[in-house]
Amino acid sequence: MLDLDYRTAFELAPIGLVLSRHRLMVDCNRQVLEMFGVEREQLIGQSFAVLYPSAAEFERTGERITASLDATGRYADERVMKRLDARGQEELFWCHVSGRALDPGDPHAAGIWAFEDLSALRQLKADLTPREREIAALLIEGLTSKLIGRRLGISPRTVDVYRARLMRKYEAATTPELVHKLLSA
Repeated sequence: MLDLDYRTAFELAPIGLVLSRHRLMVDCNRQVLEMFGVEREQLIGQSFAVLYPSAAEFERTGERITASLDATGRYADERVMKRLDARGQEELFWCHVSGRALDPGDPHAAGIWAFEDLSALRQLKADLTPREREIAALLIEGLTSKLIGRRLGISPRTVDVYRARLMRKYEAATTPELVHKLLSA
């Protein structure tokens, strides 16, 4: 019988957990290793950037987290992440990420982050650019072009251009249909 202590709970949690300092991973549990297809040595001491499809997405997400933390230092979203498949090839997948900054005034100083693989619920059907992935994630959250533009620091018209591209790629006639297809893809 296993001892029931905090370390056991951390290691065997049903979701991926990461402890971080200054956007570097200082510890993670088994679920994270399985989800991302890596060994512990490949993550500990590394930047979260290794889990993102691109360096630009890592930077923009960090800025969004800083700007969007609530008063308790919490943040959550759904985003596309990168992992290694069984053959060691990079694969993109939808992931729910939630976390808490231990000091909301310095959000990247130290944090606790949870990762939940959404692959069973949602597949990436189209080859999307980094910006399309960001906009798709924010459309799923129900944000308008104006709010997406504000969050990403681009004009609402630019958001509409990307939304139109997504609608073509997913063969959707309306934004609700696009969101439905993104969620059920």
